[in-house]
Amino acid sequence: MSTKDATLERTWTIDDVAGYLRVPVETLRTWRKKRTGPPARRCGKHLRYDPAAVRAWLNDSEAA
Repeated sequence: MSTKDATLERTWTIDDVAGYLRVPVETLRTWRKKRTGPPARRCGKHLRYDPAAVRAWLNDSEAA
């Protein structure tokens, strides 16, 4: 494993994001349907979130 690989942060599950933001999973699902929540990607049948994107979304939300 190279140094670059070791610095990559794993993607978060919907449960991880819900815990980080301290909101119910259903809230994240509702936000996703309304296209207002943090960006997520599908990996097969699973939703995955980039931790940096979630943090950026939160910072942008607080500034608004």
